[in-house]
Amino acid sequence: MPERVRAAYQAEMRAARTATTAEARWRHLERAHIISQPWPWPHTANHIAMFTLAVRQRDRREAFGQVIRIIAAAPASALGRYPEGNTGRARVRLTQPMPMPADLAKLLQAQP
Repeated sequence: MPERVRAAYQAEMRAARTATTAEARWRHLERAHIISQPWPWPHTANHIAMFTLAVRQRDRREAFGQVIRIIAAAPASALGRYPEGNTGRARVRLTQPMPMPADLAKLLQAQP
């Protein structure tokens, strides 16, 4: 993961930890997910953070969906088989590409 991409990922993960509302936490985790998809470990770590938040919120559906995603994240990243722009939430199909926020598209396009 290039350093500036890593910095953006870490900033989103940090913002998720310090956000004051659940909605803001999810928004930052979703952005971190989009950034992390090409890299197996950050992608998996992001799903673990999503699972943790789902458990804290007692959201069984989301927690179960994150377990599936934790298992699939590293192989999908390693094989380059992930849907670009997907937010990583359980309410979204595992294979569903989604529009990518412009700032994240620019960040990821510039990486080697």
